[in-house]
Amino acid sequence: MGKYFGTDGVRGVANIELTPELAYRLGRAGAYVLTEHTNHTAKIIVGMDTRISGDMLEAALISGICSVGAHVVSLGICPTPAVAFLVRKYKADAGVVISASHNPVQDNGIKFFNSQGFKLRDDIEEEIEAYMTDRWEEIPRVYGDSVGSRSVSETAIDDYVRFVQSTTDIKLDGVKIAIDCANGATYKAAPLALEGLGAEVLAIHREPDGTNINLNCGSTHIESLSEFVVKNKCDIGIAFDGDGDRCLAVDSDGKLVDGDVIMAICGKYMKECGKLKNDTIVATVMSNLGLFIMGEHNGIYIERTKVGDRYVLEHLLENGDCFGGEQSGHIIFFDYNTTGDGILTAIQLLTTLKKTGQTLKEAKNIMEVLPQSLVNAMVDNKKKNDYLKNETIRTEIEKLEKKFSGEGRVLIRPSGTEPIVRVMIEGRDKAVIQKEAERLARLIEGLLN
Repeated sequence: MGKYFGTDGVRGVANIELTPELAYRLGRAGAYVLTEHTNHTAKIIVGMDTRISGDMLEAALISGICSVGAHVVSLGICPTPAVAFLVRKYKADAGVVISASHNPVQDNGIKFFNSQGFKLRDDIEEEIEAYMTDRWEEIPRVYGDSVGSRSVSETAIDDYVRFVQSTTDIKLDGVKIAIDCANGATYKAAPLALEGLGAEVLAIHREPDGTNINLNCGSTHIESLSEFVVKNKCDIGIAFDGDGDRCLAVDSDGKLVDGDVIMAICGKYMKECGKLKNDTIVATVMSNLGLFIMGEHNGIYIERTKVGDRYVLEHLLENGDCFGGEQSGHIIFFDYNTTGDGILTAIQLLTTLKKTGQTLKEAKNIMEVLPQSLVNAMVDNKKKNDYLKNETIRTEIEKLEKKFSGEGRVLIRPSGTEPIVRVMIEGRDKAVIQKEAERLARLIEGLLN
């Protein structure tokens, strides 16, 4: 990765690492690179989640964009996938999202989409970084009536809601749905979309105050939604993350249904309808082995990529597939949108259940979820890729791989956005794999810090 861009844009602690000065440089360089070859006044749309630092970063980012003569359309608070869709609908030259997704409130990020709604290629990010550093003075300074301007879209959420609703032909009358909006970007759009399809919607964590995004709620903290579903006798619960690109579910008993199971349910139905291109689901190395077993039983090939939605998307593009995602609930229905879309995923899951006449509790039995233990080792960002350089850590990993060979696996992965090395062990005995995962994570922390 480059100096600024990670696996999902530019991330950091707001006002410490991701400063207004950096946001200005990103806006100026990014707008210049992404609009350099346009023969008109470039238009860039900007959306954000509910973090308190969003206004600060938006102001700086827009200043940078306007300084190269581009026009900015501010979407306000809206989900990341809405920006990916609206950049196409509004015929914009680029889109920008200010969000740190599922991360805590102190973090924030800036992510660009091109005019087709795709995240930027590595070479484009490298070019932007070059202009931010060595080639900064080459960016022209416009003046007079060539300086860019800003306007506000009043219809962004409504336009996006109509889009996700248009992806189904069913009504949800009689379905009682609990949703957890994570006090984030879906707090308006998700209830509107589901209620507009006829569902009875009970929403929790939809009162953002700038500081409570993802705080003990949303797709990373499913417990409160599980309790709420059971207490209120809901048919299903849906949890989003802070920027709305993820969706997890719970059944009527409050049991978690993760992204792997959602992909299994929807993928099988898509295959039966002839809509699963190449009979393939694109998953990642983190996906549960149960998903691959399900695929074998149902004539579905499960492709396995590196962790990260960008790698899933790359495979979809390169191979003509149409469906894939991650266990975390970041799922891409490529026939409809160019990125993970939590509300769209919820609607497609609900459509599948309605069409098959199943409850989520029944449908999830399509695959057996093998026990997995995921333990985070907190490691400085500069050292989190050094675990294989340490002989003691490497030897311990090899021992565990031999121990679980044939009935599980060991996967070590540095986070692309956080100071974390993720230790995942999969096997038959939950207690054993949990103990081994915790032991290895503490060893990594001890030797790399």
